[in-house]
Amino acid sequence: MAKPGEPLKPYRTAVYDNRRWAKFVHRPGDIFVCTPPKCGTTWTQTIIASLLWPDGDLPDTVMTLSPWIDAEFYPIDEVLERLERQKHRRFIKTHTPADGFPIYPDSKYVFVARDARDAFMSMCHHAEVFKNDVRASLNKRALEDGVPPMPDWNGDVHGFFAMWNGSGVFFDHIASFWKLRNEPNVLLVHYNDLKRDLSGEMARIAGFLDIRVPAEKWAATVERCTFEAMKARGDQIGSFWNFEGGAQSFLFKGTNGRWRDALTPDELAAYERRVERLPADCAAWMEHGRRAVALVGRR
Repeated sequence: MAKPGEPLKPYRTAVYDNRRWAKFVHRPGDIFVCTPPKCGTTWTQTIIASLLWPDGDLPDTVMTLSPWIDAEFYPIDEVLERLERQKHRRFIKTHTPADGFPIYPDSKYVFVARDARDAFMSMCHHAEVFKNDVRASLNKRALEDGVPPMPDWNGDVHGFFAMWNGSGVFFDHIASFWKLRNEPNVLLVHYNDLKRDLSGEMARIAGFLDIRVPAEKWAATVERCTFEAMKARGDQIGSFWNFEGGAQSFLFKGTNGRWRDALTPDELAAYERRVERLPADCAAWMEHGRRAVALVGRR
């Protein structure tokens, strides 16, 4: 865990750079949506937006209200100026592990995870629909800065899996927040639990964030966060300008288990060897959610 003022472990790719946190000025009560990629980040941002605006009258798109600090898409000064102008309670996205950005005691951290195999399959689609010109622009800057480029998508799921699983980045990210699971300002949320009981998990998130939604507005608040409702109003979630097909492509299926028909027995064995490096209870939670493990001292 990186406390304010402590050196941060470096995390840099062609897409994001955690050095951008150096200029960030936090406010008490800030909310951070923390996830590895493709684990329900946009879903969780939409949930928090719906809780903060239970009438559905968001002042802007979810992605504009809740910027991704680490991403290199916009100059950091522009992103921070946008945040500084916000008068409401802020909620901010990051894909950086817990040791790569500051953890403030008066802020709240919602960490969302998913079965790594499902996240991988979603990442394949993500890579496939990511616009080539955006990739080229990010890679140009990355190469000038000595950072490995973002690989092109050539449809080779197996080659992509070998690289993704071999790096171990996803699993290290999970482990970094698992260590914080008993901190009072950290809440662990799982994709499977959101799918299983959206209303119950939203109530859990609202309680953690000290947000009170009037009972008569609860059903509509939850309904706005179903996958179907999000896809139907994609333009209210974000422009998704960097993906072919925009919101309809980015908000793809939201399903689990596609890896069963895509990964070979050898690949699944390699995955299991990687998972064995995690604590057993952490691995169980990562794959299955709260039903799989009792989080001692948690809500």
